[in-house]
Amino acid sequence: MILSTSLLLLSSIIFLVAIVFSMLGQGGGTLYTPVQVLFGIDFHTAATSSLFLIMVASLSATLVFRKAKKIDWSLAAVLETVTTVGGFIGGYISGNMSGQYLSWFFSVLVTFTAIFMIHEFKQKPKALPKKKYWFHWYRQFNQQHYSVNLLLALPVSFAAGLSSGLVGVGGGILKVPLMVLLLGIPMDIAVGSSALMVGLTAAGGFAGHLTAGHWDWKTSLMLGIAVFIGGQIGARKALSIDKKKMKKLFGWFLLIIAGLMAFKNLPLVSISSLINSR
Repeated sequence: MILSTSLLLLSSIIFLVAIVFSMLGQGGGTLYTPVQVLFGIDFHTAATSSLFLIMVASLSATLVFRKAKKIDWSLAAVLETVTTVGGFIGGYISGNMSGQYLSWFFSVLVTFTAIFMIHEFKQKPKALPKKKYWFHWYRQFNQQHYSVNLLLALPVSFAAGLSSGLVGVGGGILKVPLMVLLLGIPMDIAVGSSALMVGLTAAGGFAGHLTAGHWDWKTSLMLGIAVFIGGQIGARKALSIDKKKMKKLFGWFLLIIAGLMAFKNLPLVSISSLINSR
């Protein structure tokens, strides 16, 4: 467990992260993990704590999106069946990989997310297929119609869960762009459903890490309070805020984070050591 001064600063940063990511239907693992690493916490322990915090943020945001009817519960349940399994496998096998390798892999995922946020992908309305195949799942939710190709959605969801479990993220950084760009799910439903799904995926990854004995429960519980409050604030703002400008600005910020995580692989002095040296 880190010192109280560092923990206070870390809690403040995590609180702000929870607000921003809840606006986008994401758990916050994109920053929860690297922020902890920069504070001198071991990557495996940080990834486990990150997954716990994502579960807390997901619960907090889901309470808000549920009232706004932005969660496709059936869709989330089906996709998470395979995603959670992938998350558990990723979390369990992560102990066999070095923190340096996982940091590089994490940087790649964050870069992917940043590109999605910076570049304005225009979602073209997809016409429902004329022929009805068994793997085409037609959805009518909140006055919107869309079709989900299960032959594509299930393996993609498993891969997203596996990647998420490895590096301690809830998968929102992958799920939202994949649901929108590949599966043709409307953005508002993708964001709302993702808020629920990231918590379920994180639970699978967390169980895997917990089995491997990576969890610092005291620090996690303290940070969890800040995350729950931040998740409530962010989800409420998400219902009215203009996401376009925020996504671009935050995308550039994520590119900086990806660079920092890559640079972290070099011999650097952690933030915690700088604070403790004073």
